[in-house]
Amino acid sequence: MSASSGANLGFEDKLWNAADKLRGTMDSAEYKHVVLGLIFLKYISDSFLEKFEELQAEEYADPEDRDEYNASNIFWVPPEARWNYLQGRAKDPRIGQLIDEAMAAIERDNTTLKGVLPKDYARPALDKSRLGELIDLIATIGLGDRESRKKDILGRVYEYFLAQFAEKEGKGGGEFYTPQCVVKLLVEMIEPFQGRVYDPCCGSGGMFVQAVRFVEAHANGNGNGTQARREIAVYGQEMNYTTFRLAKMNMAIRSIDADIRWNEKGSFLQDAHKDLKADFILANPPFNDEDWGFSKVKEDVRWAFGTPPAGGARKQKDGSVIHVDGGNANYAWIQHFVHHLAPDGIAGFVLANGSMSTNTSGEGDIRKALIEADMVDCMIALPGQLFYTTQIPVCLWFLTRSKRPNAKRGFRGRVGETLFIDARKQGTLIDRTHRELSDDEIAEIGRTYHAWRGEEKDGTYEDKLGFCKSATLADIRAHHHVLTPGRYVGAEAIEDDGVAFEEKMAELSDQLYEQMRESIELDAVIRRNLEVLGYDE
Repeated sequence: MSASSGANLGFEDKLWNAADKLRGTMDSAEYKHVVLGLIFLKYISDSFLEKFEELQAEEYADPEDRDEYNASNIFWVPPEARWNYLQGRAKDPRIGQLIDEAMAAIERDNTTLKGVLPKDYARPALDKSRLGELIDLIATIGLGDRESRKKDILGRVYEYFLAQFAEKEGKGGGEFYTPQCVVKLLVEMIEPFQGRVYDPCCGSGGMFVQAVRFVEAHANGNGNGTQARREIAVYGQEMNYTTFRLAKMNMAIRSIDADIRWNEKGSFLQDAHKDLKADFILANPPFNDEDWGFSKVKEDVRWAFGTPPAGGARKQKDGSVIHVDGGNANYAWIQHFVHHLAPDGIAGFVLANGSMSTNTSGEGDIRKALIEADMVDCMIALPGQLFYTTQIPVCLWFLTRSKRPNAKRGFRGRVGETLFIDARKQGTLIDRTHRELSDDEIAEIGRTYHAWRGEEKDGTYEDKLGFCKSATLADIRAHHHVLTPGRYVGAEAIEDDGVAFEEKMAELSDQLYEQMRESIELDAVIRRNLEVLGYDE
């Protein structure tokens, strides 16, 4: 695994491969909760045990006093849920039931975890001998002690497993996981130092984790980052309940206090943070989603730039026709983000490439209205194969309500300007089908945007042919309000190798004629061989 994936500890592959062998015939979607639930349980048990041993060493302290743990922001783990108790019974045929009881006990004694932990380990489909092996396997990793927390071992193993499950599950995995390099780029671009961070389709919460990491990495003199975390307030919403539980666990293992809410209707039909105005919005909404309930919100105040596609009849492969209540949701999401932006807020989000140029069902008119309102700050075209879950090319949008000078953030005035970045040639293949952006590439893209915004720390901005271009509103109008970066950045200059055209053309022609002669010879050999075998013409 590359360093940019954030989980380069040396044992993740070994741990994953061993755990994956234990799942037998169980689907990854089910096994995900089995494994991640146990990893979470091991983490809080490790943290508890370390504090327990400290209290045992103190003369007047009571290691069974729950208040001692609450005071240190450590989850209280009742005796029947402690890892050593469960591991000692890993070979017990009742181990599934014991884990379910342990999870219930933890939720009972820690109200912030109520309804979050998986409690289905006793089901017959889960092989109890394999479950016992998995417990012994996870027991080999230190997760929640102070040293492990300092190295963020649990968080990195957790993210690694989420990525692996996303790859195994294919398209469905996209409901809960966005590749970390994409999240890092979004966060690096918008720099969420202080304020309210919002994701209305938060999946497993990766955007929030990276935002907190960013603040901690740039904070001064706060030691463990506790003060830095208080600089941002986290708000989220998720309609898939199992994914919501993953997000809650992800926040809990990082000690991130987040207001994440679940409802099955989703952000369009039941906006859980209706009055929130966020300083930063980070999101990866479902690509090109349809049938999201347009008729129930067609007069909604959020559609300030135009009504999103209403849907209608859709012909299926078998010739049948279905009716969808809501067409492509991309521009519904965009306007939802804009609605929740604070006056100086900025939104960074992922969308399918088609969003930059579509004129279907009024989408082009909405895009034109956003551009004419001068809300589009930056557009980035990304390379393909970044996502485990789709081959659809994607881009990043960055919208802001204000391009006026902002001395507090160090921004120059950029009214009537938009930055275009074409990053399609960046990234490295980490296997046959998946690509990653490196930390250096992420930093380069981020610096380009920050320099363009006028931030002194990032130097002076210059257009770079084939990579970046600062365009005016007049430029965008000339391109009929299409936002594809390739239209603006131009073609990268090809370095002259000093060879005259006539000389190079003669050399290439000689090579071509030689290959054509070889082709004729090979064709004759193949014909003779076929005749020998009795397959002549």
